[in-house]
Amino acid sequence: MAYASKYTSKPITDVFTSDTDIDRRQCTRTVPMKVLLLGCGRTGTASMRAAMKQLGYIDTYHMMNCSIENPPDALLWMDALRAKYDGVGEPFTRKDWDKLLGGSQAVCDWPACAFAKELIEAYPEAKVVMTGRDVDSWHASTMRTVYWRATDPELRALSHLSWAAGMYYPMLKKFFDTFFEGDFPNRGKEVFTRHYEEVRNMVPKEKLLDYRVTDGWGPLCEFLGDPVPKDCPFPNVNDNRDFVTRSKRRNRRQMFNVAAQVAAQILEILVLVGITLYLVFYVQWNLF
Repeated sequence: MAYASKYTSKPITDVFTSDTDIDRRQCTRTVPMKVLLLGCGRTGTASMRAAMKQLGYIDTYHMMNCSIENPPDALLWMDALRAKYDGVGEPFTRKDWDKLLGGSQAVCDWPACAFAKELIEAYPEAKVVMTGRDVDSWHASTMRTVYWRATDPELRALSHLSWAAGMYYPMLKKFFDTFFEGDFPNRGKEVFTRHYEEVRNMVPKEKLLDYRVTDGWGPLCEFLGDPVPKDCPFPNVNDNRDFVTRSKRRNRRQMFNVAAQVAAQILEILVLVGITLYLVFYVQWNLF
């Protein structure tokens, strides 16, 4: 059974977060896929997302799309991960990727990097950019941010109660358990290095750009064939310093959503009890 079949609509009581509720299973491609940014997360992917937007690319898909923007996306990513790593269900075809990524002209970050081969095969017309970084600084940054999030006990507890966390957290954990072989602290650097080597061997040199965000607009725009934005510095979206703070704030808001849902359920029960008692006394009054 497809994991995405677990989809449920957003509770009306989820008022403390601004998540959208789009069921991508019903979607198709609306814009052409042009660029696959297949470097690992924490290599400047948030800055790249902002840069691609400035260049006019429509919605560069990023982990934020399913973590804080449209949580139901995580269900399809989970299906993709289970098919690839567990052999559960059918591997994603272009039709499946178009459902999930159909509104995007580019894709970056994780979990997309886990599907480098699949995305390259699905979109052979797309150019490939590998955002890079020193492996040691990358590993340290990921340990204190996204890996911390994947092992956050608050988020794990919320996944049993919260509509959004219940979709996002299992997928995030699955990603680290599979792509990073269940041991990011000890295996992360090796997987990172191997991933870059594998992608470089898959893509013809003329369609591949090895890139660091510190390189600025020049190499990127030349590779993509886009003009360099005038009087516009390359974006520097460094969320490393406030990642944990923002994540904890997200937890609090999801807790408030859960509390609102529980309060609504209690109110509903009280109303039903009140109506029942009223009917009982009304009947007794009329009988006697």
